Amino acid sequence: MSLKSKHTALIKTEARRLGFISCGISKAEFLEEEAPRLEAWLKNNMHGEMRYMENHFDKRLDPTKLVEGSKSVISVLLNYFPSETQEDSEAPKISKYAYGTDYHFVIKDKLRQLLQFIQKEVGEVHGRAFVDSAPVLDKAWATKSGLGWMGKHSNVLTKQLGSFYFIAELIVDLELDYDTPVTDHCGSCTACIDACPTDAIVAPYVVDGSKCISYFTIELKEAIPETMEGKFDNWMFGCDVCQDVCPWNRFSKSHSEPLFDPHPKLLSMSKNDWEEITEEVFKELFKRSAVKRTKYEGLKRNINFLKPTNG
Repeated sequence: MSLKSKHTALIKTEARRLGFISCGISKAEFLEEEAPRLEAWLKNNMHGEMRYMENHFDKRLDPTKLVEGSKSVISVLLNYFPSETQEDSEAPKISKYAYGTDYHFVIKDKLRQLLQFIQKEVGEVHGRAFVDSAPVLDKAWATKSGLGWMGKHSNVLTKQLGSFYFIAELIVDLELDYDTPVTDHCGSCTACIDACPTDAIVAPYVVDGSKCISYFTIELKEAIPETMEGKFDNWMFGCDVCQDVCPWNRFSKSHSEPLFDPHPKLLSMSKNDWEEITEEVFKELFKRSAVKRTKYEGLKRNINFLKPTNG
């Protein structure tokens, strides 16, 4: 076994030990296929008010511009599928990924440990961890590394577990063995396209971010357009519809990460509890949660928008 293969095997074993469900590796190079897609997406204003998507165009497509001398992109998946969901079927809904501790903290910590392990085993290796807060095209790297295929809802899918997982990367200046992409298994299915409440999946594999419920409830800081009234399917933070209807998510298994478990009160809150939520309760429930991004006022705005009396 070559040294390169030995390092690759060690890294993948350690990634699994740290709780990642899978680990794939690809060569750190310019994402040629993604460039025209990203350009067209931005040109068609599918990022709405997410102006940050226009920044660092070159860095998004070329990891060597992010990490000097980088040779490999190590992609990992971390399951977040919960064992239980919200109890009151009429209560405003939160996307499953936001039930527990903010994934940025959880994954960054694991990736830091993975990098330290590599440095201990291999020697002087430089690298950076990325958890969707930097200009890195996570899904493109995950598919390039063979971790899954890009579904028509633009989420990465695997036959074994569907799509309820986070994607993150470690970009390092170490040469490793590279994986190859897997084939697409969406076939003629259009379940996600048909089910999207706001018709945000404008074509197979193309999501207009500016029409997505997640965009309206998290990214949009001003008032939600009245044209969207009655179309939110009761989502107050994020949206899981395209994943919930995907046949591959029949195979989702509950995660085993205690930090992703929700606050004890969260799942039992009734429709009324949410409508009367105070800032104190918000702070208690979402102390280290991704929901903090929308702030108390933002969540109140979203909950009020769901009320039929609105407008």
